Amino acid sequence: MARLEKLQSFRLKENYTHQDMANCLNISKSFYWQLENKKRTLTYKMAIKIADIFNKKPDELFYDELKNKED
Repeated sequence: MARLEKLQSFRLKENYTHQDMANCLNISKSFYWQLENKKRTLTYKMAIKIADIFNKKPDELFYDELKNKED
């Protein structure tokens, strides 16, 4: 599952809007949307923050994305 689908799935399951996520991360709604839609590069630090919101490990949300950066 692509980052967009997986992250969006977790976000919608928790009934979070893009704005809710942005508020939790202390970033703009636009910036969050860009992360979710692969318009901005996801840093490991941001991956940790996002995973914390869902009480998950970054690997559970972003394993494929982070693995590809190591290759």
